[in-house]
Amino acid sequence: MLAIVALAAGTGCGPRRAGTAPRVPVSVARAEHRSLPYELDANGTVEPIRSVSVLPQVGGTIQRVHFAEGDEVSAGQVLFEIDARPYQAALQQAEGALGRDVAQALSASREASRYKELATTNTVTQEDYEAKQSAADAAAAVVRSDSAASAIARLNLEYATVRAPIAGRTGRLLLHEGNVVRAGSDPLVSIVQMRPILVRFAVPAVNLPALRQGTDKQFTAVATSARDSALSVDGVLSFVDNQVDSTTGSVLLKARFPNRDGALWPGEFVAITLVLGTQTDAVVVPSQAVMQGQQGTYVFVVNNDGTASTQPVTVQRTLDSLTVLAGVPAGTLVVTDGQLRLTPNAKVDIRGGPTTETAGGGGGAEGEKQR
Repeated sequence: MLAIVALAAGTGCGPRRAGTAPRVPVSVARAEHRSLPYELDANGTVEPIRSVSVLPQVGGTIQRVHFAEGDEVSAGQVLFEIDARPYQAALQQAEGALGRDVAQALSASREASRYKELATTNTVTQEDYEAKQSAADAAAAVVRSDSAASAIARLNLEYATVRAPIAGRTGRLLLHEGNVVRAGSDPLVSIVQMRPILVRFAVPAVNLPALRQGTDKQFTAVATSARDSALSVDGVLSFVDNQVDSTTGSVLLKARFPNRDGALWPGEFVAITLVLGTQTDAVVVPSQAVMQGQQGTYVFVVNNDGTASTQPVTVQRTLDSLTVLAGVPAGTLVVTDGQLRLTPNAKVDIRGGPTTETAGGGGGAEGEKQR
């Protein structure tokens, strides 16, 4: 008899239990209004503002090198000395020819002046005076040519001493003492400017309105070295390209950094954070609440009756572990864990997150205890 009663009881209760869907345990968080910095993250490359290859302007034998590889040099500092004796001799020759021709030009000028006075008294003919004047003009032209030749010789003598055109750090020494160089053909060393320095990076073109609104401001840029995440340097945005790259849909930017301690090195990769301002009315949720589906981006929202439903949202940006989005009002409960077990309108059992009356009676941890 007891077995029959137990069987009947089990048969009567089975359909009722099968018709009740179990609650899905989830963790939730509340969408909040927050004031967040408006930042753009990108990867950039360090590049010098100026970089030059030092070339000799005259040929000859390198007699002395005045620096070591990798030294910091200042603008105008002597780097190399090329054998200057041929250029010193050429300068003396040009100056000698100039002195000779200056004396001849003065003599011709005095002769022309004397013939001019004689021509007024008809002591000499007008043709004689004109011939003397032409000779004086020719002598003056020779003086001008000699002056130019003397200036070139002096310049070549100065070029025999090679100086740094810019301040910066020297690279590998390409030619050493004793090598014979030719004018303009053999690079001697390269110099890159280290302070200040630039970082080149690109951001999506959708950020152009924010960048253009702040044309009268100085946006702060923070560079973090890839070789040392604890090393960060502050700078300012200095350049926005005048066109969008149609291939990538991005716009090129450059940030300028003082780099006084030489933390940034030309050619290295860095992470860039560009601070555009502060967003005071941002609606944020934990990033793990945001899901991606075939219909786009969405979140699971906990309704007043304790069920969960999908809500399409628009992700504006991500900052650390928070996502700024549009599509849900502040105060809404969103599911942060357990979404993979949820279906639309499924009953939820809140196991983690804020306790709220809007989750439905018995939908939270307290409701579980009451049952």
